[in-house]
Amino acid sequence: MTETLEPIRLHDPATFASGIPHELFASMRSTVGLTRSPDVAGTAGFWSVTRHRDLVQASRDVETFSSAVGHIQIYDIDDDALDERASMIDMDPPMHTRLRRLVSSAFTPRHVQAYRDAVRTRIRRVLDEFEAAGGGDWVSAVAKPIPIGVICDLMGVPAADHAYMVELSDHLVAGTGSEPLEPTAYGNTTDLRLLPFNSPAAFAMSAYASELAAVRRAEPADDLISGLVHAEIDGERLTDAEFANFFRLMIFAGNETTRSSMAHLALHLHRFGDEFERVRVDRSLLASATDEVIRYSSPILYFRRTVTAPTALSGTDLAVGDKVVLWYAAANFDDDVFPDPLEFRVDRPTTPTHLAFGGGGAHFCLGASLAKLEVAELIDEILDRDLDFDDVGEPEFVESNFVNGIERLRIGLHG
Repeated sequence: MTETLEPIRLHDPATFASGIPHELFASMRSTVGLTRSPDVAGTAGFWSVTRHRDLVQASRDVETFSSAVGHIQIYDIDDDALDERASMIDMDPPMHTRLRRLVSSAFTPRHVQAYRDAVRTRIRRVLDEFEAAGGGDWVSAVAKPIPIGVICDLMGVPAADHAYMVELSDHLVAGTGSEPLEPTAYGNTTDLRLLPFNSPAAFAMSAYASELAAVRRAEPADDLISGLVHAEIDGERLTDAEFANFFRLMIFAGNETTRSSMAHLALHLHRFGDEFERVRVDRSLLASATDEVIRYSSPILYFRRTVTAPTALSGTDLAVGDKVVLWYAAANFDDDVFPDPLEFRVDRPTTPTHLAFGGGGAHFCLGASLAKLEVAELIDEILDRDLDFDDVGEPEFVESNFVNGIERLRIGLHG
């Protein structure tokens, strides 16, 4: 049994203009089988996966639910665009595995712990400035500079260019909104349909990556870029296009999820202050509180897969070529897994795990340990300072059906 949703709703960024549409997703989870969205504006319809167990099953079966066949976003693109855009996240094993191994050692839990002092130092500096200013826009002053600074330092991007990486990342996300982008922005000369997110910022990020790669080939340093430009797969080094796509993915993915979680953190501190007071008194709750912040924020709304062999989920038959959209933001509030899911609980058990980093398998988020470290250190430092989050404005959400981000959020700090 299936149910067809009214047209456009899940295609339309306006559906997510106030955050996650919890009532809609709850209705979809309660429907027997999967729900289907019809064809809209030249984009083929798709099946929505909203239950935790179904999303885990699809995520771990990469042979049947492919990232390389079709596209990883709702809208459809041409075959030549698939080839041009392809980064590690758009591939299936074994190529995905080979590329992932090039950088995976830097993101193991053991290696990530070595970054703790540098992360905490960055957080303290950012919060010092925010306090000195008496508050301001939490997103631009706190949520943006911390994660982009961390991933850029690991990659080897000079500090002077961190703000530029934030700007380009913002412009990439804008490509998932409803407003058309200026095709020639950033000096772009490439057809937008060939660029990730249909954004000219992808062109600019590729150009920047190529320039930095040339520097590191001549002058290697102790950073991920140097490792990537000198790495070999099956005896061959990455092409310029492969490196640029890899660089763009690392900057975007290494920044966006953490940034959005940190942006939402301010709202959680405002709305659930009593829960954070429990953490302030008992820091053994910090790890579970961090997971609850990320679950409740659900920074990435979805990824899409394409079916490669006849199969079924929750009794719904799926055919070869069917589009299947994995709604992490729905599965993270599945009450079969998370009792009273709309309640924010800092002591919520961490198993079964939330799916903000994916449903497991080959595409589980490479930077999950780093993201959790950054969010935990920010919570810890905020609680150490006993910052007051009573004066909080209304959030302005990013217009996107892909990222559950906040564009602006005013916070007033009072001495």
